[in-house]
Amino acid sequence: MDPRVERLARVLVEYSNEIRPGDRVLIEAEPTAEPLVRACFREILEAGGHPHLFISLAGQVTLTGIDDIFLQYASDDQLDYPATFYSLVYEDFESRIRIHSTSNTRLLTGIDKAHLARRRKAMQSILENQFERGRTREFRWMTTLFPTQAYAQDADMSLKEFEDFVYRACHVDDPASDPIAYWQGIKEEQSRIAEALNGHEQVEVRGPNCDLKLSIKGRKFLNACGENNMPDGEVFTGPVEDSVEGRVRFSYPSVLGGNEVEGVELVFKEGKVVEAHAEKNQQFLDSMLQTDEGARYLGEFAVGLNYGVDRITKNILFDEKIGGSIHMALGAGYPETGSVNKSAIHWDMITDMQEGGEILIDGELLYKDGRFVF
Repeated sequence: MDPRVERLARVLVEYSNEIRPGDRVLIEAEPTAEPLVRACFREILEAGGHPHLFISLAGQVTLTGIDDIFLQYASDDQLDYPATFYSLVYEDFESRIRIHSTSNTRLLTGIDKAHLARRRKAMQSILENQFERGRTREFRWMTTLFPTQAYAQDADMSLKEFEDFVYRACHVDDPASDPIAYWQGIKEEQSRIAEALNGHEQVEVRGPNCDLKLSIKGRKFLNACGENNMPDGEVFTGPVEDSVEGRVRFSYPSVLGGNEVEGVELVFKEGKVVEAHAEKNQQFLDSMLQTDEGARYLGEFAVGLNYGVDRITKNILFDEKIGGSIHMALGAGYPETGSVNKSAIHWDMITDMQEGGEILIDGELLYKDGRFVF
């Protein structure tokens, strides 16, 4: 086994999920992730936990195990039927580790978008349980990725190059260093940033791609330091739902469920998306905005701080962490930030801030050209 896989499994089980004796842990993956699944399974047992496997054959979007066939052949009743076993886990288990490991990132490109939106509504309670129970760490959830040929092709890399990129971004590549100590250090540094942003009211985001104002009154910036995502590296909050005003153009492509959207520009009024344009895949953008009422409001505003993620991969797990970027998520917000926005979607979109980007907090310039300046 690649020793980097073993080190990553140790980080996920010991640091990210803090597995304790008696914890019930769901491992979600596709077959290509077998090396990491095996390593996590062993680490969970050694920590005294009880690992449970959900292995999907094709996709992890519908929580059925075979996304493409389900969305093609399911009736309305079947689309609306809850994901029974996932509901049980997300309501009752102590932890889950989701390993994105698809062999075809474009599996759902041609499916009926209305079917996908309907299925997302049926799964909304699972997302809400994840966020609500995750708020107190009663449910400790982690999302990561195992390198596959499909992800490497999306990132315009060979598989070896992409493997090196992934393990470097997770800081498990160097056998001479302790990856858990690294992430503990990131936790401390980003806590300093989050604390400096908290207790304020107004955020202004300015630059070539942004002219936005939003309120963070009564909201909290949180430190994303490897406890829910790996790799990680951001601080984020949930804007006051009806406060967002202005426009933003997302300079990086966004991929959701295998559907790639580029050149997205949104206009907000009283918090709601009132105009939405995309240079590529306008139909998909429109269908996601129509998922439910909450889909047109922001559930998250975040600043990427992982300067080791230095290139676009078309995978949100990495791209939203790019140092020198910001991202915003349409849809469900994290309750621990104070967000009350509910939706069946949580769709992150990213824009570059490294050339002329500024963030002002209550009128004070705290971020310029991709870095905090305090």
